[in-house]
Amino acid sequence: MRRAVALRLYAGLATMALATATGVVLTMPAASAAPGGPTGYATQNGGTTGGAGGQTVRATTGTAIHQALCGRASSSTPITIQVEGTINHGNTSKVSGDSCNTDDDRIELKQISNVTIVGVGSGAVFDQLGIHIREASNIIIQNVTVKNVKKSGSPTSNGGDAIGMESGVRNVWVDHVTLEASGGESEGFDGLFDMKDDTRYVTLSYSVLRNSGRGGLVGSSESDRSNGFITYHHNLYENIDSRTPLLRGGTAHIYNNHYVGISKSGINSRAGARAKVDNNYFEDSKDVLGTFYTDEAGYWQVGGNIFDNVTWSSRSGDNNPAGPNPQSNTTVGIPYSYDLDGADCVPGVVSQTAGAGKGLKVSDGSCSPQTPDPTPTDPGPTPTDPTPTPTPSQPGGTNLSIGAGSDGSGKASGTSYGNVRDGDMSTYWSPTGSTGSISIKWGSATTVSKINIREAAGSEGNIGSWRVVDHDTGAVLTSGSGAGVITFPQTSLRKITFEITGSSGTPRVAEFETYAG
Repeated sequence: MRRAVALRLYAGLATMALATATGVVLTMPAASAAPGGPTGYATQNGGTTGGAGGQTVRATTGTAIHQALCGRASSSTPITIQVEGTINHGNTSKVSGDSCNTDDDRIELKQISNVTIVGVGSGAVFDQLGIHIREASNIIIQNVTVKNVKKSGSPTSNGGDAIGMESGVRNVWVDHVTLEASGGESEGFDGLFDMKDDTRYVTLSYSVLRNSGRGGLVGSSESDRSNGFITYHHNLYENIDSRTPLLRGGTAHIYNNHYVGISKSGINSRAGARAKVDNNYFEDSKDVLGTFYTDEAGYWQVGGNIFDNVTWSSRSGDNNPAGPNPQSNTTVGIPYSYDLDGADCVPGVVSQTAGAGKGLKVSDGSCSPQTPDPTPTDPGPTPTDPTPTPTPSQPGGTNLSIGAGSDGSGKASGTSYGNVRDGDMSTYWSPTGSTGSISIKWGSATTVSKINIREAAGSEGNIGSWRVVDHDTGAVLTSGSGAGVITFPQTSLRKITFEITGSSGTPRVAEFETYAG
């Protein structure tokens, strides 16, 4: 049985004056674009705040969106772009500027950071025009519909992906969106939600993906395993052939999703991928979990799922479904807290919350949809308000340690210097004794003013006294005791060292995060 999810007009947002027919961007009072805040892996690696604290503008054309990006003081100046109306090829063109890198045939979020795009008013529809995120970080996309993006035929956009991410993308939250096609690859469509080439810390929440051959992938090939830390929750996958999602390497957390009419294969964990699959509702579908179309196995931890009229094919060759009685073959640690609804109420909760135009409603784990506070009509801070100060446990900005190098004074058996810069809280470095040092290093001078020392689970509080040293000059930047966020005067250096000079137990540093401040 197919369960259609009706799109409703988003009446909860206040009506605001529109731009002219050409879509000229107007400065507007800042709105609360992301009530309830990000969830899942998008909360890690410094968190995802999008354009919070920056100017808010209105756009009714794709060109106006590009103008807003290009009109910023820099490529990292925070901005919230409120979108209303239909965005298509006819009103989207390339705009040039020092703070942007745009294109004609897509909404291009390339080599930029700190941006929110949110649908307002009567809604925002990207018609046959995809959204491309490349070499970018701290991006929020919320309350929009993207439909019928093609890679062949006419017109084409974004390689056929509704939303696509690639090349060093970090911290993206896509929430309450509707992504849909009108067929599969033979009709010219590709993926609805794709990630590749080192994309990490992404959450897809309260969204609808429907009527497509391919839901989405993580990794473009068996060798593209640099992606990961992706959360999918409270989404509806409806009338999809496969890839809900396809995972090549990396870690994913998949919970409280409703799958209806998956015709070929569903969650395809392969090439060493690890997926935690909690309290989902699978209905009227086939082979909803396993390793498919490859002999390179993936892994899963399952619990609390409901399989309603799900059929399973037999295992043979490169076809290895997890059913008919799915069992865990790995364990996956999740570093954040989350509200888990019972699987039996997932269809009802998802039908009331998922997709654009649903009032940004969410679930608090009680199986009863909630309207977030503050609501989208709250005017929020004015554009002149400063960016909110990050909490001590969650610095803002990009974690500069990702992709950097590392070394140290010594490492205990089974640990690695690289474990402190891999974004994985389940791995860690320990010194050979009770004291020692660990460093992050770059090929060129890098400005740092804040670090976050995160201890591995079970060893919190073991680190005692410490010093932070500019390894280039030997200068002590600051000293103190206890792990956590450490701030010091902004310093340009090639290598920064955290020296543990005292401890109450074996020190275990899971992540040595660095931030420009």
